[in-house]
Amino acid sequence: MDKLRGMETFIAVVESGSFTGAATRLEISAVMVGKYIALLEAQLGTRLLERNTRRQSLTDAGRVYVEEARRVLEQVSIAERSVERLRRAPAGTLRISAPTSFGACVVSPLAADFLQTWPEVRIELDLTNRMVDLVDEGVDLAIRIGDIHQTDVVAKYLGPYRMAICASPDYLARHGTPRTPGDLVDHLCLSHTVWTARNEWKLPGVAGEVRWKRDAILRCNDGHGLRMAAVAGAGLLLQPEVLLTEELANGRLVRVLEGFTPQPRPIHLLWRQDLRPLPKLTQFVEHVLEGTQGLRGK
Repeated sequence: MDKLRGMETFIAVVESGSFTGAATRLEISAVMVGKYIALLEAQLGTRLLERNTRRQSLTDAGRVYVEEARRVLEQVSIAERSVERLRRAPAGTLRISAPTSFGACVVSPLAADFLQTWPEVRIELDLTNRMVDLVDEGVDLAIRIGDIHQTDVVAKYLGPYRMAICASPDYLARHGTPRTPGDLVDHLCLSHTVWTARNEWKLPGVAGEVRWKRDAILRCNDGHGLRMAAVAGAGLLLQPEVLLTEELANGRLVRVLEGFTPQPRPIHLLWRQDLRPLPKLTQFVEHVLEGTQGLRGK
């Protein structure tokens, strides 16, 4: 017997005062009500009701059981309503993984805006340049930069991840503006300790790829720190365009070698193919696609 059904039947008998009343309420026969009560008492190993030809009353065990059964059914009802909310409208926790710099500059503001619209959602944003495993690490959505080779995920294209070479006006006034990759021999560079390994820039040239390798005057493991050094005139900086928007717009940094920047890499949103996405995921994907239209429009 379904124990929850047995609890529901027992409560209906207590509240209606009879098997007939419970049968009417539950839209089953009085005989079936009697079977449910008998099975429930057999499972519990005790009588819940004292019955005679004129009336029935609760035993001590029945009085305890009916209150606990009400609490159990209320918790089941709460659980069902919670699942229904998740199914119909965005709610619950959304776990997102994104590259450190792109996540901080692009994903974090989009997440904050999303939460204004959907306050029942909670977002856990993990900013890491490590390739996370969606299944093992319980990640709902990942943002990846580069080609996607997995076949077990759904991927949505966000746009190109473009790079830019730039420097401050003060630096260019002191060192000159490079016109071709060959001019870089006379310049100082700033590099990221992770992404510009061995201080080598690979730039497309007229005759093929040009590799500029030089010891960086400043190395840093933080993109913001490198931008501030470039603004202060320390050297040339190669960095993702999306991180340079403000400095390029206000003139604190100036683009150079625009025709020689590395080829852009694709940015994708990924989620597991084997899972039916809940509204919290589908709505966030739509929100990110709308918020990154500028990337695809360039």
